[in-house]
Amino acid sequence: MQENNEFLNSKSDENLTLNIREDIEKYIYHWRWFALGIIIALTAAFLYLRYTPSQYSAVTTIMIKDNQKSGISKELEAFKDMGIVGSGSSNNTENEIEIIKSRKIVGQVVDSLNLDIIYYIEGRVIKKELYTSSAVKLKFINKGIKYPKKDTLFIVSQKNASQFYFKNLEKEIIGTYNFNEPIFSQMGVFKLEKISDFETDIFIKINKKSKTIDKYRSKVKISPVNKNSSVLILSINDLVQAKAVDFLDELVKQYNLDAIIDKSEVSKKTRDFIVERIEKIGEDLSNIQDSVKNFKEVSNITGLSSEGKLALENASKNNEKIIQLQIELNLAEGIYNKLETKNYESDETLPPNLGFRDESISESVINYNNLVSKKNVISLTAGDKNPELIKYRKEIKLQRENLKKSIQNLITSIKIQLNKINESASITNYKVSSIPKLERGFIDIARQQEIISGLFSYLLKKKEETDISLAVTVSNAKIIDNAYSSGVPVSPKRRIIYLAALFLGIIIPFVIIYLRNLLDTKVHNKKDIENALTVPFLGDIPKSELKEKIIVGKDARSSSSEAFRLIRTNLDFILANKVGSKKFIFITSTTSGEGKSFISINLAATLALSGKKVLLLGMDLRAPKVTEYLGLESRKGVTNYFTSKKITLNDIKFNIPEAEGLDIISSGAIPPNPAELLSSSSTEKLFSEIKYNENYDYIVVDTAPVNLVTDTLLIAKYADMFLYVVRANYLDKRLLEVPEQLYKSKRLPNMSIVLNDTDPKRSYGYGYGGYGYGYLTEGKSKPWYKKILSKE
Repeated sequence: MQENNEFLNSKSDENLTLNIREDIEKYIYHWRWFALGIIIALTAAFLYLRYTPSQYSAVTTIMIKDNQKSGISKELEAFKDMGIVGSGSSNNTENEIEIIKSRKIVGQVVDSLNLDIIYYIEGRVIKKELYTSSAVKLKFINKGIKYPKKDTLFIVSQKNASQFYFKNLEKEIIGTYNFNEPIFSQMGVFKLEKISDFETDIFIKINKKSKTIDKYRSKVKISPVNKNSSVLILSINDLVQAKAVDFLDELVKQYNLDAIIDKSEVSKKTRDFIVERIEKIGEDLSNIQDSVKNFKEVSNITGLSSEGKLALENASKNNEKIIQLQIELNLAEGIYNKLETKNYESDETLPPNLGFRDESISESVINYNNLVSKKNVISLTAGDKNPELIKYRKEIKLQRENLKKSIQNLITSIKIQLNKINESASITNYKVSSIPKLERGFIDIARQQEIISGLFSYLLKKKEETDISLAVTVSNAKIIDNAYSSGVPVSPKRRIIYLAALFLGIIIPFVIIYLRNLLDTKVHNKKDIENALTVPFLGDIPKSELKEKIIVGKDARSSSSEAFRLIRTNLDFILANKVGSKKFIFITSTTSGEGKSFISINLAATLALSGKKVLLLGMDLRAPKVTEYLGLESRKGVTNYFTSKKITLNDIKFNIPEAEGLDIISSGAIPPNPAELLSSSSTEKLFSEIKYNENYDYIVVDTAPVNLVTDTLLIAKYADMFLYVVRANYLDKRLLEVPEQLYKSKRLPNMSIVLNDTDPKRSYGYGYGGYGYGYLTEGKSKPWYKKILSKE
């Protein structure tokens, strides 16, 4: 039992090996396709690399400063209470990336470097850009309203040392101009500066600015070093190495300038507010000082008595409290009036803490400014319907209303406190009333002067603080590494392209062959027959390159002739138990063109070579091929025998020199009623006469295709066996159902399959050329891949 299992396992392994070998041979057979595909693909890759401009990469590294976490120097600690330095929210890295890539920042870079103007010269195949080596520079003095809304091209050709031509795309001269002189056009006023002499035409292309901005926005890549890092890596690929480096440096520069402007906005608005208040209070101070002067001149007094000084000193203490409250009231009313202004834009920040004692209001102003700043940042890249932008707008509106209520409450509170202080001051004023009239009048004026002067001094101090904060505003990004390019092209990648070309050169022929095999429905080899039929397989006949009609001879050693000898041996084995000396071998096929006549003639000749007496009988009355195949003129045959009682078999048989011992009876003329003739008594008489004729051992009968007409089935009863011919690379596999049904229904006795016209090179081990007998392949050696696969 164990031995049987081992035998089955060994057979299974052998079948698996054969299947793998067959699959490999299917593709190796077409090795020329793979070689051609690889050559074409590599050639295409070479041409692509030869004529594709190289791209260079530039990289810079920056760190986004965190406003919330960054420390405050001792020098700036004094301004912390203003909410200008060291306050604000931390910078969100993702938001900063979007700001850097925004159209605003990239547009500033395009304008600064004039990236929308390109200079190049034409080569034989590709263009060469002249970024730093252009002999001319186009400079706009004034850009007009029609500055390129679409791409515009100039062609410049030097005429002499001081003049040049403008040409159109057809290289026709359209104007002559002087270098460095203004040129007026619909795009604006510009001039062409000559840097050096040039002989080759220079192309100047002015691209649409929006198109240029979109181009660089898509090219620049920004990514953090890691998820939680504020260090960003900026990179860009460009055809010109220097341009890539300059772009990144300018991008960081413009980003920092924009950040500085944004940070200075609060300080500028605070300064404007303070200046506005100073102007108004300055006028009041000037008026009260004039009043003091006029009072002294009119009253002719220079000072106060000791009693007046004491009263004034007491009043001064009350004045200090009144000044503090009046300053705070003045500032609160100023901010409240700003919030109440109908044309006040919601994207403007408020002056930060200017000295409010209520810290909650100071924090509310700072929070309000932070919300406005965040909303302004998002609005650079987001549309009006962006959910986050809408959220910030709602929060700003709510914060603004809350701030108005808080300031309004503060104003009410300050007024209440002023009333209380004024009540306390009334007592002091009663004492002052006992002072002489002139002194009392002077004290009243002096008190007003002190109050206004204190408010004016406070505002001057805050203005100076704001000016300092403007001067110390720092950039938003710290440059870790300036833009750098290694000078090694990053695109196209030669190794990857050649590897991809090699892969495509292999995979494309593979796919084509696979699809071709997948869609192929033809019979090719013995395996196809065995998979589809249960009919015994007698043998296959390889394709012959010999020109002879009869390929079988005494000295013939071709694979085809040996195949017929093998079939003859198999026939002897099959017909060994046949009763009687005569053996009728019928040959048919599914359709015409499968080589029945070829098989019939050469099989008959092969039997004759063994010393047997053989008769080849043509019974395909509808399309006789025997004489046509042998290259003989049409002659009398079976049809004439059926229609004339005077004609005997001896009258219609003939011989050919190429096959000794072989008698041939052709079909004769094509009758109008083949089926009726074959079902008549004449047919029975014919086969009876041949059967009892002692001159023949084998009778080979060439019959009609069984799938087209019923002729063969009418005479099948006279056959000892049927050779069913299937032509390789010709018959559709779906038609194999025909011989299978005939075999199962036993309508063709002793039926066996003969595979005709097989390709020894594609036999996959099943055709005659694949049996291993290399000396039978008509002088040709095995293909190289068969030699490799046959090695163990």
